[in-house]
Amino acid sequence: MTIALEQSLSHADICAFLYREARLLDDRDFDAWLECYADNVEYWMPAWTDDDALTTDPQREISLIYYANRKGLEDRVYRLNTERSSASTPEARTAHFIANVEVLAVADGALDLRYNWHTLSHRYQQTAQFFGTTFLTLDTRGAEPKILKKKIVLKDDYIHQVIDIYHV
Repeated sequence: MTIALEQSLSHADICAFLYREARLLDDRDFDAWLECYADNVEYWMPAWTDDDALTTDPQREISLIYYANRKGLEDRVYRLNTERSSASTPEARTAHFIANVEVLAVADGALDLRYNWHTLSHRYQQTAQFFGTTFLTLDTRGAEPKILKKKIVLKDDYIHQVIDIYHV
């Protein structure tokens, strides 16, 4: 079934944007990666409850990652770039894979997207994998698209290490 939606970006353009964001993480080009995000972005990875439901309020419940705006992401990138993150030393080598990119809604210059992802991460002579689904709102009104909202659902939530922005 095809959803006919009038949008400013083609499906190929949307995929190219998502692939570029993932590549910037793999290349550890965090400063360029930040440029993919709007100043007022909400970046959130909710946790799973004991009842196999996701937490729904990052202000009152546990999240695996939560940044209320780009300043939080900028602080994280600063710590990664200046080696002030012991959880990220030595650096992980990652490879991101994105699939099943869908446009869910189009409204007022914004696109709501859903896609699946799988990331391999190699560190300390071990390879870990992470996978899930991301729900993303993309602002298409400016010269370049910007991410307004990113909700990352980590499906393999029994992990044996700290999870960070470059894993997802």
